[in-house]
Amino acid sequence: MKLVRYGRPGAEKPGLIDENGALRDLSRVVRDITPAVLSSAGLKKLRALKTSRCPVVRGRPRLGCPLAGIGKVVCIGLNYTDHAHEVNLPLPTEPLLFIKANSSINGPTDPIVQPREGFKLDYEVELGAVIGRDALNVSETDAMKHVAGYCVVDDFSERAFQMEHGGTTTKGKSCDTFAPIGPWLVTADEIDDPQGLEVWTTVNGESRQRGNTKNMIFSVRQLVAYVSRFMSLRAGDIISTGTPAGVAHGMKPPRYVQPGDVVEMGITGLGAQKNRVVKGR
Repeated sequence: MKLVRYGRPGAEKPGLIDENGALRDLSRVVRDITPAVLSSAGLKKLRALKTSRCPVVRGRPRLGCPLAGIGKVVCIGLNYTDHAHEVNLPLPTEPLLFIKANSSINGPTDPIVQPREGFKLDYEVELGAVIGRDALNVSETDAMKHVAGYCVVDDFSERAFQMEHGGTTTKGKSCDTFAPIGPWLVTADEIDDPQGLEVWTTVNGESRQRGNTKNMIFSVRQLVAYVSRFMSLRAGDIISTGTPAGVAHGMKPPRYVQPGDVVEMGITGLGAQKNRVVKGR
């Protein structure tokens, strides 16, 4: 299933994308797409639906983040060999973790706002693994039982905030609007192998990133198990699994995005985002 939330910000309704690409309303079935919907019982209820009986939503409404009630976004740094090489950093021997603030969550077509004093803006297309069952100290063998679905995440960054102001990576990752998620949350049964997906980014139509999740240093399975050693993963959390080469910061010279630029990115089977960068107040 491709689950979505549509409508104006703060008043999104639950929906799904049917086999013909039509948006159908789920308001009579669930109140919202929440972590509870991702439980075994919740997904079983949705799979039992006769989609044809759900109303078709006319027009092209805005799509919001496809999951309400996200607990936390755990991000993985330097998880593709080519990306580590392009920024001249050694390959990690263990996953590098940081947290992206929930206040940065954004819709898949909403503007990305340049923060005040932020001039080194960068994009990162990432596979998001959505947790459907709580996980703590899980084994790699059992890890995938806790993944309910997948989505596209743009781990947007302000590199000066990240690297030139001391402290941790989080401050350059957590500005408002810096986490476009979606357009859909695709349930795990529709993705045969999360380690075989093409990922891509363009800026103003120019190809910037093109990679494949098979080139991750640490797989989704390994990441779920690893993160669960250090913190509880709750239903509705997202692990954003890292980005391939082609980020603006890694170019020589860097080619940071500017207000007016349009960033598009997508992943096989998970749809595509399109966000315009706008100047903040």
